[in-house]
Amino acid sequence: MQTYSSLSDEQDDGGLLTETSVPADGASRLLRLADLAQELVAAAVAEEAQELAARVSEGRFYVACVGQFKRGKSTLLNALVGHKVVPTGFVPVTAVPTVIRSGDALRARVRMRDGSWQDVALPNLKEYVTEELNPENKKGVDGAEVFVSSPLLSSGMCFVDTPGLGSVFTGNTATTRAFIPHIDAALVVVGADPPIAGEELALVEAVGRQVQDLILVINKADRTSDPERAAAVKFTREVLEKRLHRPMGEVFEVSAAERMENRGPLRDWQKLLANLYDLVEDSGRNLVRAACDRGLQRLSEQLLAIVSEDRDALLRPVEDSERRIQLMKETVSDAERSMRELNFLFMAEQHRISDLLVDRHKQFFRSASMECESKFDQALSSVRRGLGPHYRRRVMQLAQEISRGKVMPWLKLEQEEGERQYRIAALRFVEMGNAFLNKLADAGLNELARMPHALDPEKGLRVRSRFTFEDFIGTAQPPSPLRWLADIFLPIVGARRIITNEGREFLLHLLETNCSRVHNDVLNRIQDSRDRLEVEIRKLLHEISRIAEQALDRARKVKEEGAPAVQSAMERLNRLEREVSALG
Repeated sequence: MQTYSSLSDEQDDGGLLTETSVPADGASRLLRLADLAQELVAAAVAEEAQELAARVSEGRFYVACVGQFKRGKSTLLNALVGHKVVPTGFVPVTAVPTVIRSGDALRARVRMRDGSWQDVALPNLKEYVTEELNPENKKGVDGAEVFVSSPLLSSGMCFVDTPGLGSVFTGNTATTRAFIPHIDAALVVVGADPPIAGEELALVEAVGRQVQDLILVINKADRTSDPERAAAVKFTREVLEKRLHRPMGEVFEVSAAERMENRGPLRDWQKLLANLYDLVEDSGRNLVRAACDRGLQRLSEQLLAIVSEDRDALLRPVEDSERRIQLMKETVSDAERSMRELNFLFMAEQHRISDLLVDRHKQFFRSASMECESKFDQALSSVRRGLGPHYRRRVMQLAQEISRGKVMPWLKLEQEEGERQYRIAALRFVEMGNAFLNKLADAGLNELARMPHALDPEKGLRVRSRFTFEDFIGTAQPPSPLRWLADIFLPIVGARRIITNEGREFLLHLLETNCSRVHNDVLNRIQDSRDRLEVEIRKLLHEISRIAEQALDRARKVKEEGAPAVQSAMERLNRLEREVSALG
């Protein structure tokens, strides 16, 4: 196989002769990029390039399992490979990405933040990758790999178990988002109750912008009814097609728990397996090539940014660079002061939004209570009469159904209104952040060109809703034996109306309580979103001065050695830039 192909001796875009050769295959190009990264003292880029080169040469591609926590992602992956290789549980489990790949023997290893690998016994893997035994990843684990003999993985496919979104552990969500650039295809695991929404939808959208192959799975099919799953399938497909602007394929309904225990109906299990085998057969090689291309582009852009920063610092006098950095720090300090002042304005806006939502809450409850009571009275005639306890249970279930049917659509309306009001309030924060970025740009600070895009004024609430409808099962079905005996005799003495009146009171209690919970949920999302926005602005502003300071430190050392060293450094940077550009 020909490994290298010489570039033309013609001049490149910069008018300079290209004196290097570019490896023809992706793995060799990545290894050469790793060498260049080492030369630029970019150890993280070099390490990632080496790892990507290894999986490209071995034909491995990553199919990540993504979704909210408690969707059963880990159980699904265990069922697909036929072994319990990753921990499962009833609480948010996965703390770090875990790659499941083909191997002759069942074994596991973890990668620490210092780059070292540690072999671990499979039963002990949970000590490193679960939230319970490694909370917020305090042990400093970068990732884990499990090797398992599986026909599905024998041709290069690797599954990735990612931390679930929406748990109380914010670091988990960040870990999953950071893994997105490494994803080649995705198993999107959703549910019927609740269906895909909020932060989960945003993640799938981010993944879908990068990869074409999204396999949609509704797990835990044994816990939901056919109508619930049908509605969830329809809703999930419509939402994703609207967000991604492309048709979605079949949504597979499965129960991973049943498959692990080899019980229950197969449902769409065989179809899901066939789809994964087709992915290997039809797209495996292309997915590996696409992963290589994305990696080359992403890593080369990082190296080119380092080259450009170093060159600018060499061309400017040290005193000029120091003044520029001082200007950056002063601007950041101004931004911090302005944010503190704007905090009071934002608090006033939050009070305004709270008052607005309180008024909407009162108006909704007045109209909803009358409508629900009327619907409740009409539906009572269809409730089958029997023993008192059975009658109470049916009456209370009716109250739950009617109140849920009224509150849940209102939740959507309140979230939309809260989102709209938050955008109005947050716009001033965003405008302030962008104003300081513009001020730096007007001062001629080229570092801005390599910063993330300016803050988006259209970005709304930054956290998902945590609202779940409260049924108050204990109230609806009291366990008291005295209550049960009383219900037995109420129909006998003609006092069934007592149960219906209690059902009507329970209906209003459900409405009022869940309306208040909707109100609090929206206000909490606004507060959390405001906090995250402040963090984004501060991080963006401080990153500018950090980049410039690192470039200045390198330039100062070179300039201390004299003009020949500076000239040599410039020639070296030009050479590196040409070669990195050619590789990327």
